[in-house]
Amino acid sequence: MKNPQEDSAAIRLLGMEIPDVTLKATDGTTVDLKGPGLSVVYAYPRTSPPDGSAFEGWDEIPGARGCTPQSCAFRDHFSELRRLGVSRLFGLSTQTTEYQKEAAERLHLPFPLLSDNSLSLANALDLPTFESGGFTLLKRLTMIIEEGTIKHVFYPVYLPDENADAVIAWLAADYRS
Repeated sequence: MKNPQEDSAAIRLLGMEIPDVTLKATDGTTVDLKGPGLSVVYAYPRTSPPDGSAFEGWDEIPGARGCTPQSCAFRDHFSELRRLGVSRLFGLSTQTTEYQKEAAERLHLPFPLLSDNSLSLANALDLPTFESGGFTLLKRLTMIIEEGTIKHVFYPVYLPDENADAVIAWLAADYRS
């Protein structure tokens, strides 16, 4: 059963304009999500280091696990998303760009990860967050952004490894209809 508070977090984002915030990307660029075209941005709490270690109690936090399977699913469906009109795909977390680079390389992601380490975007959009291990982390959600406007939000994302499939299904069935 969905928590009504969680549902309202997604509803209030619909139709919002992306704020004037730029984020560092793992490909060395700085990204403005107000940019042209259709963008998919999936937010995730954090990727674990290569040894798989996590914060104490991480497995007990609902929705915390699954960042790597979610990223790999978007990687595996990258071409299909492009065919459906997605011009830009990004993963988003509050981890530093330096930390994210290792994950992007290890997972062979064909798209950049964005760092909101300063919480600029999270605060401007009032994205749902939680605290763990002394860090503020994003709750898992995915935004479909067209020409700087949030058109659809997937939240909460209960099955991270199926999130890319849900985005594809929405784009194929509902987008521009």
